[in-house]
Amino acid sequence: MDAQSKAQQRAAGAALSAKRGETKVKDLQGASVEMYDTMSEAELEEMAGTSHENLPERKE
Repeated sequence: MDAQSKAQQRAAGAALSAKRGETKVKDLQGASVEMYDTMSEAELEEMAGTSHENLPERKE
């Protein structure tokens, strides 16, 4: 699943970092908390790895 916006890609990156233990889960905010709880590490890798070329800042 590819990210639909740059904001979504950043949230996935934050959730992935917490999933890997690189950051604390309590430091997550907003959408990244839900992503952390519901998505696998592989799904987060795919979303965070989306090229942000031609992505809008936020989904309309």
